[in-house]
Amino acid sequence: MLLLISKMTANYYILFIGYVFGFYMAWNIGANDVANAMASAVGAKAITIRQALFVAGILNLAGAVFIGAHVTDTIRNGIVSTEIMTDPHLTLLGALSALLASSLWVSFATWKSLPVSTTHSIVGAMVGFGIMVGGFSVIKWGELIAVVASWIISPVFSLIISYCMFKIITKVLISQKESFELALKLSPFFIGIAVFIVVLSFLFKTPLGKQLAVGTAAAFLIAFVVSALVGIAGMKILRRFVKSDNPDDAEPVFRYIQVGTSCYVALAQGANDVANAIGPLAVIYFLVKTGNVSASVPVPFFLLVFGGIGIAAGIGMAGHRVMDTMGTKITTLSNTRGFAVEFGAATTVLVASKLGLPVSTTHAAVGSVLGVGLARGLEAVNFGIVFKIMLYWILTVPASALTSMAILKILQLLV
Repeated sequence: MLLLISKMTANYYILFIGYVFGFYMAWNIGANDVANAMASAVGAKAITIRQALFVAGILNLAGAVFIGAHVTDTIRNGIVSTEIMTDPHLTLLGALSALLASSLWVSFATWKSLPVSTTHSIVGAMVGFGIMVGGFSVIKWGELIAVVASWIISPVFSLIISYCMFKIITKVLISQKESFELALKLSPFFIGIAVFIVVLSFLFKTPLGKQLAVGTAAAFLIAFVVSALVGIAGMKILRRFVKSDNPDDAEPVFRYIQVGTSCYVALAQGANDVANAIGPLAVIYFLVKTGNVSASVPVPFFLLVFGGIGIAAGIGMAGHRVMDTMGTKITTLSNTRGFAVEFGAATTVLVASKLGLPVSTTHAAVGSVLGVGLARGLEAVNFGIVFKIMLYWILTVPASALTSMAILKILQLLV
């Protein structure tokens, strides 16, 4: 009896530590991933850093709470076999190790002002846990290779799309006379294609969209109708409120379009990325409460709120570091370039997800910034910072895995 009480007490201590580590991971997600949504808008001076942090904080919290998944995979991306989770106590320690290891890596990258994938960080940490508990045989190497492939797939796809989009904008707008008026006339098209991607992304990519289970044909029809209506309404609003002293400057028109796409990315980010912090915490929570865990576990509403608050706190306290790198240090951005960046990143994530290809929003965002820079020539890109970012991408999985293994060994000795 005393042994049972002692074990229960230890588990509740672990749950408390899990809350601390889960909040720390959510904080790191906000601090590092906010750049995916707001960096190009800040770099193009569409909004200030303070405005970006405020808006992104609210939208990430809303996305996490109202659109975030109410069920999460026990092991992110299915890269480690669930057969290692037969021992509840060991699973508790493994989930704790994964949370802390991934948090430490993302925190280090944020301190260095470099964008990394929080999803790949938690994947690497779970790989480390799997190797420590079940050996290399429990790792699904095919799935892990697909993650590695995403380091190439995501940035190359988005680079090509953003490069082509900016070239189109340059050809039909920037190089033309009276480009301000021309931008207003063409605004339904640019607003429309952005909204089209946003609606499809919402229906296909967010947990709420998957719950709605709208078919592909119906989703395309909904997206087309909504994008047409918003495009026309957007043009009327822009004509009413946007003015320019320079008739050959199209940038003011794209400033407002860009802010809109940034807000969508921030909302979707909260919905999708909260699982990186709350997934392992949900595993710990249900192991302590029920004594067992399956391949997927329900996520209580209060944990979504908890994770959303953590993300918002990270955005407000440290989001400016990585945002500055992506918004200003890779290449110089304007509103038209920023629009091309966000369109390229959002389109890449949507298309690749529908094709079943593993992608990272962080990698897609960096690839888009690089594509817009290359559209202006090699000299417009700071390749030193690009290569440094790519090095950190490569290090993410092994660094998180090794850290997770070390932490798990320490916890096994202590608990």
